[in-house]
Amino acid sequence: MINSITMNLRGIALSLLIGGSPLLGAGDDTFKVGVAVADITPKELGWMAGYSARKGPALKVLEPIFAKAITMEDGESNRLVIVTMDLIGVPRPFRDAVEAALQTKFDLPGDALLINASHTHSGPMIRVYKPPGGNGEVKAAYENVPEDQQELRVKQTQDYLKFLEKKAVGIVDDAFKSAAPSKMLWSKTRCGFAINRRLPAAAGQWKNSPNPEGPVDHEVPVLQVKSSEDGKLKAVLFGYSCHATVLSLMEINGDWPGYAQRYFEEDHPGVVAMFVNGCSGDQNPYPRRMLRFAQRHGQSMATAIEAALDTPSVALTGPLRSDLSWVDIAYQEPPGKRVLEKRVESADKYEARHAAFLLEILEQGGELPTSYPVPVQVFRFGNELTMATLGGEVVIDYSLRLKKELSELTGGNPVWVAGYSNDVMTYIPSERVLKEGGYEGGEAMRFARSTIHPAPWGPGIEDKLVGEIVGMTRALLKP
Repeated sequence: MINSITMNLRGIALSLLIGGSPLLGAGDDTFKVGVAVADITPKELGWMAGYSARKGPALKVLEPIFAKAITMEDGESNRLVIVTMDLIGVPRPFRDAVEAALQTKFDLPGDALLINASHTHSGPMIRVYKPPGGNGEVKAAYENVPEDQQELRVKQTQDYLKFLEKKAVGIVDDAFKSAAPSKMLWSKTRCGFAINRRLPAAAGQWKNSPNPEGPVDHEVPVLQVKSSEDGKLKAVLFGYSCHATVLSLMEINGDWPGYAQRYFEEDHPGVVAMFVNGCSGDQNPYPRRMLRFAQRHGQSMATAIEAALDTPSVALTGPLRSDLSWVDIAYQEPPGKRVLEKRVESADKYEARHAAFLLEILEQGGELPTSYPVPVQVFRFGNELTMATLGGEVVIDYSLRLKKELSELTGGNPVWVAGYSNDVMTYIPSERVLKEGGYEGGEAMRFARSTIHPAPWGPGIEDKLVGEIVGMTRALLKP
């Protein structure tokens, strides 16, 4: 008995010396967790993302914006990495570059990396595009950028993306280096400032206004990270389904999610707060348009996180599992050349511009795409929590449906659903929203330039995406 205890103590000491966690097994509730933060406020004030009506670059920085990373590792060296960013979205080329760098540096599988954007409409522009027939010429994504500023704004955007890529890889590196034995717990609470923004107007039409009768999901999931040594809180990862569109100032800031993270961190010195945007496609914060409302919503969310720390929590265990799939989603039949020639004359300037863009592609001998790969991802934390994410601006129906179906599949265990992950290319409507039409149902497809969307998504998009996530989750349930 004495020899057994001595050997066990020596094993613990050896484990600590090499940076491991004593008695850390796949099914245990102790992980190696690290967190890191980087300021990603642009050094040069360029064009801003979020509102195409803007007619000039940012005037100043109202609040700094950040990228944050959390790395998690179980006793069998299974790892998960989540990167959150105070940005409008996740460009697919950026995701691919970060994934490749992390695979080279850490041998991290692509399916173990999640990148989520807060979707602030007050961050820097992060997209450029190549016009049809432009002979390789690259332009800024917004049409309001004057021709004599194009070269400067494109360079600023490209330089910023390189800076952002370096920061993202750097904070993952820092998080891995700082990783220490930790407990992770899941809890939830609620917050109420999100309201469905699709208000019925005339037949078949929808106003962008608060609809108190529309579907919402006010749940705030919270993942708490606590030190195994002293039980102190190290980080919180929280989610909510709501657009970051309180503000439309010409000033860089993180909108309400930025204030929520800032206020919580100020109340908990040394703790890192990270926001994962949910299925916010048809959800707006109300009231809006005033700085004080962004601050108040941020304080409401910080208070909600505080409440989650006091609600019953679930201790997460290993093993950590992950899967990622790029689901090919078909568009409706693209318009032909004659249809586009008629649309070019439309009184709706956005329809006319989109038609001219597509027509130019055809006239240059190109072809309009018939589908696009939408990313879906599943993280499993032992048998206690499933996190399902989708790319694009996902409407709330996905959150409500996936929570129900995945909870039933996993024996009633908690489910966390997020959008705006790994690639944000346009809106992802449910079958209901697709049939209803309106901005989220298909009209928004014509605004994109860096990604060509010739028509709304085809029918069946919801079942195809949900079906893929359910199948991935079922596969990850196997021992």
